[in-house]
Amino acid sequence: MANAYDTGLDKNPANYQPLTPLVFLERAASVHPAHTAIIHGTEHISYGDFYARARRLASALAGRGFGEGDTVSVMLANSPAMLEAHYGVPMAGAVLHSINTRLDPPAIAFMLDHADAKVLIADTEFGPVLKQALSQTEVKPLLIDYRDLQCGLEGERLGNLDYEDFIADGDPDFAWAMPSDEWNAISLNYTSGTTGNPKGVVYHHRGAALMCYANTIATGMGQHPVYLWTLPMFHCNGWCFPWSISLVSGTHVCLRSVRAKQMYDAIANHKVTHLSGAPFVMACLLNATDEERRPFAQRVAFNHAAAPPPSAVLAKMDEAGFELTHLYGLTETYGPATLNEWKAAWDELPAEERLAKRIRQGVRYHALEDLTVMDPETMERVEADGETLGEVMFRGNIVMKGYLKNRKATEEAFDGGWFHSGDLGVLHPDGYIQLKDRSKDIIISGGENISSIEVEEVLYKHPDVQSAAVVAKPDPKWGETPCAFVETRPGAKVTEEEIIAWCRGKLARYKCPRHVVFVELPKTSTGKIQKFKLRELAKGV
Repeated sequence: MANAYDTGLDKNPANYQPLTPLVFLERAASVHPAHTAIIHGTEHISYGDFYARARRLASALAGRGFGEGDTVSVMLANSPAMLEAHYGVPMAGAVLHSINTRLDPPAIAFMLDHADAKVLIADTEFGPVLKQALSQTEVKPLLIDYRDLQCGLEGERLGNLDYEDFIADGDPDFAWAMPSDEWNAISLNYTSGTTGNPKGVVYHHRGAALMCYANTIATGMGQHPVYLWTLPMFHCNGWCFPWSISLVSGTHVCLRSVRAKQMYDAIANHKVTHLSGAPFVMACLLNATDEERRPFAQRVAFNHAAAPPPSAVLAKMDEAGFELTHLYGLTETYGPATLNEWKAAWDELPAEERLAKRIRQGVRYHALEDLTVMDPETMERVEADGETLGEVMFRGNIVMKGYLKNRKATEEAFDGGWFHSGDLGVLHPDGYIQLKDRSKDIIISGGENISSIEVEEVLYKHPDVQSAAVVAKPDPKWGETPCAFVETRPGAKVTEEEIIAWCRGKLARYKCPRHVVFVELPKTSTGKIQKFKLRELAKGV
């Protein structure tokens, strides 16, 4: 028998449109055309002009024959051109591929070839490294040079086609089309590739749109927020904030690089309300000199990912005027997919218990359907006791389409109908998750599992430690033992013996580092500590 609720009630253009974040810019330009969309140096760009420039870019691409299924690669700093690319490229039906600006030529060459890049829009600051990369590629994309003259950067050009000249040929009233299907790819982002070639993570329009709604809710954004770009826009498409800000007609404050003075100047001058980043952004703000600091009246929402900072840093950030929100996710989940949703009752807890709540990764994002910790072999949820270790798994619309041209890796990642994160964690009785380690970072010493995160938390509490990372060092007797790499605060003179003694006072003896190495920790462009490099160093300690 036919369902009455389906009979004669079909999808049509009046009641169904594919979800896409592209409509957010169109709406903002329609409702708030004069409102400032982008601030870049002394330049202020309205929403009306932002939309027109994005449409010019889409028109210029389409006029050259680029469209659905074509990859447009960009290697750009946090600049107006990067924001325009997030709209203009998919408005032409193409797929946006943002390249990490810190990569070396071989990695860039691999990505351009793997993505079959048809166009490369590049900031001339990165001209030298791109020239080397292009000398190694099979693809020969159309080269478009972006000169950030607002920042006084002429740089080294790759070709003869200037970005401004290119979009000048485009139509500011270009009639771009909605995606034919919300499942269509909108962007391509590559993983870090620390154990081989990186994998190409494909996002779809549906996930990107839903992520924008979730971002604005999770970070407490109202109408017209002012967002400071301390997070690289190439990283998971800036956690989808290039699209999210248009949803609430906010203002993007572009920042080419993370520097204390520039951040404080922007926060004070433009009344910044929100920013995002890794703990190293906090360190930059807190370690600023008196000459670099600027007073500001507003409280600033700081969305931070990676490892939670120690309690001392949390307290200092609060005193400095920042409200912290801890997020966690992966490239495969469009950026943040969990939120440490704070409960007012926890403010009344003793300091140690309150901190224990702070360092958890939390609950699922508003656009994620399910989040849990499972035994990856049996695919059964672990006991919610805060102790039983399992793999963190995700399910929902903000999980990637899959890995480009890599069916095997895609099938493995989605085995059992869940996305396998590779992160190990526990499930607390209240449903909040807490990471304990990456599966590859767990240290197995004498048959006992040691969480590197647990040891690092103790190291971070030492007053002379600024940053720390713990990895496994091969050991003939125990198999592996913990080796700590420590970056000390300026002027500190702590010794290896003192660090080990500190750990022994707070951890079981087998969990304590046997070796402590004082170094400047190697980090990615997004502030993550590169443990694969430390593992190699540990072999020679």
